[in-house]
Amino acid sequence: MAAVEYVKEGRVAIITINRPEVMNAINNEVQRGVRGALVDFNKDDNLWVAILTGAGDRAFCAGADIKEFRPGPIETSRPSMEYLSGDGVKKPIIAAIHGYCLGGGEELALECDLRIAADDSKFGQPEINVGYLAAGGGTQRLPRFIPRAVAMDILLTGRFLNAEEALRWGLVSRVVPKEKLMEVAMEMAKTICTKSPLSVKCTKEAVLEGFNLNLPEALMVERKYANITRNSEDFIEGPRAFVEKRPPQWKGK
Repeated sequence: MAAVEYVKEGRVAIITINRPEVMNAINNEVQRGVRGALVDFNKDDNLWVAILTGAGDRAFCAGADIKEFRPGPIETSRPSMEYLSGDGVKKPIIAAIHGYCLGGGEELALECDLRIAADDSKFGQPEINVGYLAAGGGTQRLPRFIPRAVAMDILLTGRFLNAEEALRWGLVSRVVPKEKLMEVAMEMAKTICTKSPLSVKCTKEAVLEGFNLNLPEALMVERKYANITRNSEDFIEGPRAFVEKRPPQWKGK
C-alpha cells in the first residue's frame, strides 16, 4: 500500500497521505510521495487545482513520525516540505483537514493556499513537548498567518486549537461537517477550475511575491501580474463570453 495516493479527477488532483494506522505521520516515504505528486501536478497542464488530505477518520496528519527522529543538524534530519511553498507550485492547493493536524501536518497545511477544516479538527505544534521546535516552517509561517500572540501561545505551550478557534483566528477559511469535507473541497476546486487558469496562477504569484513587501512595492508586483493577464487570450475571451452570455473557453494563455 502506497504511503501517498495520487489520483486525477478531471482537472483536480487529489493527494492523500495514506498511513491511517499511525494517523498519517510523515516519514521519508510520505515526503517522497507528496513531493512526487506535487511535481507531477505542477507540470501537468490538464490539472488546475490540487487537494491535499489524509486517509482514515482520525487525522489529516499528526506530524512527523517520532520513530524516525534523529539528533543532529537539520541537514541530517528529514528534509522540509519547501516544495509546497512560494515558487514551487504555481497552482492552488487546498488542504482538506479532519481530525488531528499537528506539527509537520499543520506545517503542511500552512504551505497550502486554502485550508478547509472538518468540525472535528484539532490544530497544534506540539514539538515543544519533545524538546524540539516547529522547524518545518511553523515558527515563521504561523505568526504571519494568525496574530503573533496566538501563534506564540500555540508554539510555546503546545496547546491545541479546535476547528472553531482555527476559523476565528484565520488559520482556516471554512469549517464544515466532517462528512461534507471532501464534497466541499471538491466544490471549491471545481469553482476555481471555472476561472482562467492563467488568472488563477497570476493571482497566487502576486499574493506570494508581494506578501512581505511594503505596499508600494507590492502594488508594483500586482501591476506586473495584471499586465500578464491583460495581454492574454483569456482576457479577450472572458469579457467576450460575458457579453455573449456563455461559459468562457479558457486557454490558460
